[in-house]
Amino acid sequence: FFFLMIRRPPRSTQSRSSAASDVYKRQVSTQSTWGIFLRSGKAMQVEKQKQGKKKGTRISRWYPADDVQHHFKRPSKAPRPARLRANIKPGTVLILLGGRFRGKRVVFLKQLKSGLLLVTGPFKINGVPLKRVNQSYVIPTSTTVDINGVDVSKVDDSYFAKSKAPAVKKSEAAFFSASTEKSEEEKKRLAEKKSTQSKVDSALVANIKKVEFLKNYLSARFTLKHGQRAQDLIF
Repeated sequence: FFFLMIRRPPRSTQSRSSAASDVYKRQVSTQSTWGIFLRSGKAMQVEKQKQGKKKGTRISRWYPADDVQHHFKRPSKAPRPARLRANIKPGTVLILLGGRFRGKRVVFLKQLKSGLLLVTGPFKINGVPLKRVNQSYVIPTSTTVDINGVDVSKVDDSYFAKSKAPAVKKSEAAFFSASTEKSEEEKKRLAEKKSTQSKVDSALVANIKKVEFLKNYLSARFTLKHGQRAQDLIF
């Protein structure tokens, strides 16, 4: 009898082993931390080689031992004033959401160069004088007031600037002798503010009285009762 010796095929052929190694490399390159590190390192080397070819310089394999701090300064442009919301127009009644007059209803007059809103109560009705408000802290309503005859052309951001107090040397005698009287310049500035406020109020109140219950509406403070949600209300 002749026995034919047949060699058993290997468990892993060359193609099968290469495919398995490719799968392993793929798993290492995508899953493990070491694979991610190698992949990022190769990407950095390729990027540096590209930069070196472009500039025509040789990239060194050595790095400085000490970390050198480089101060980064981002170039910034001058801030632009905010755009006025589409539902806020001159004469719109706004509800203040913050500050000393929180919950008060005011009348919007115009937008200043700084982007802030110029509003007033008016002062004779609810005690809110001419003031600046950020439009993020107001709720516009559907109620409007006729502002014909109200002149606020002279009111700008400088109208609300604070006067600087004169510098005084710090001493015990100066502390006790300091007078609380205001300077002539400060008195003049306050008198001008009062006259401007009275002119605006007189013209605005005359238009408000023409509409029934509008004066009572502006004098009432906005509040939420238990169970009420602001997002469910229609203003």
